[in-house]
Amino acid sequence: MRWNRFWILGCSTLLGLFFIFAKDAPGGKKRNPPIRTIIIDPGHSAQTPGAHGKFSTEEGVVLDVALKLGKLIEANMKDVRVVYTRKTSNALASTLKADLNERAIIANREKGDLFISIHCNSAGPTRRVTGYKTVYVKKGKRKVATKRPIYSTSPSTAEGTETYVWATGKNTAKTESLRESPVIMLDANSEGANQVMDMSDPETFILLNTLRNTYFDQSLRLSTLIEDEFTHVGRISRGARQRDEKGIWVLQATAMPSVLVELGFISNPEEERYLNSEEGQQEAATCIYKAIQRYKDELGRYSTPDNEEAPSMQPTPISYKKGTGRQQVTVAKGKTTKATPAKTIASRTSIAKKTSTKEKNTKVLASKGSSKNTSKAIASRKVVLKPSFAYDIQLMITDKKYRSNSTIFNKLAGNIRQEQITINHKRLNKYIWGSFRSEPEANTALRKAKQLGFWNAFVLPLKNNNRLASR
Repeated sequence: MRWNRFWILGCSTLLGLFFIFAKDAPGGKKRNPPIRTIIIDPGHSAQTPGAHGKFSTEEGVVLDVALKLGKLIEANMKDVRVVYTRKTSNALASTLKADLNERAIIANREKGDLFISIHCNSAGPTRRVTGYKTVYVKKGKRKVATKRPIYSTSPSTAEGTETYVWATGKNTAKTESLRESPVIMLDANSEGANQVMDMSDPETFILLNTLRNTYFDQSLRLSTLIEDEFTHVGRISRGARQRDEKGIWVLQATAMPSVLVELGFISNPEEERYLNSEEGQQEAATCIYKAIQRYKDELGRYSTPDNEEAPSMQPTPISYKKGTGRQQVTVAKGKTTKATPAKTIASRTSIAKKTSTKEKNTKVLASKGSSKNTSKAIASRKVVLKPSFAYDIQLMITDKKYRSNSTIFNKLAGNIRQEQITINHKRLNKYIWGSFRSEPEANTALRKAKQLGFWNAFVLPLKNNNRLASR
């Protein structure tokens, strides 16, 4: 009996040790969730109902689908928090502009990792000629018979789904949203969280452009997955695309990957019946949910374990405007390390002083020592060149050829350059205006270019005459 007790005690100890080491094993490392918060935005409201069908409105349909989508996410993604911009038919503000602004504020305040705006499409009625009638028109003293067409209208037959991301022409606005949302870079409880990023600092400008480009790629990937899921259930897909016209302000105003989903054409009687049915709404919500799950799984493959540092470069310092000095903040997840104001300027000054002191000492040693020692001292010194930054404005890409003195560029003071590129085996011409020495100067030039009709113009930053970001 005594031996049985020892045997049971020994087995229990071994099993306990096994589970402890199994928990701490490398294979058991818990990974950071790639998506923590999803913002679901049902478009419009009772005050601005959006598109109309024969018996329903856009705001009601998209709200039903949004709530179904949220339930699917909450039931199957336990590690994801769902935030709705609205859960009722009421508007968020008294005017349309204020309502849209409030939606973006909610998304940025809740620190969303993904923004999904849900809408319905609409198209005007189809008009076709069914016959002609004779009309007598008086010309002078006599009447002349003329034939005029007789038209009949019928509801639009346009159908299918679409998913939009912001167009590259809105890149500046998206970057501005990132600049005004430092919570992207900082912990919400840190002192720097409420400061505004200093875009005159080239490194900050480059960092935000890189982040914006990453969000663009992620948004485009998600939009493709959503349309792919719609085609799997037999829906007609009109594709994932960029949109540069009215109606997508929330995409460029949210500091996160963002897409706008058009569920179908409510102006088409057949699609209206489908979108108002329980089956149709559940199917649409399921398609979007499956696309989010695929997108989340793809991001999860590259996420870093909680107890392991990511094999990446050191974080780039970000400049923030505060008083007259400049504060450098090095950002890491969950903590911030602050330096004294004007640290960068001071450090550069000290480096310059040390360099000049070393040069003087080298000269003294050279005068006392041999020429051989002098050459070794010079060879051992490292020359560090300060990078130079400049900014160009890409005006347009077209198949037409213009001279630099063409009338289209008359009101643009400065150098206009032409570059030839090939897209889809077609040779096109890219027109560049610049360069400008500072980012504020480039932004002023960009506003002027857009006022003159170059709607898709954007800023191209350069470092040592090499382009850093081009979209």
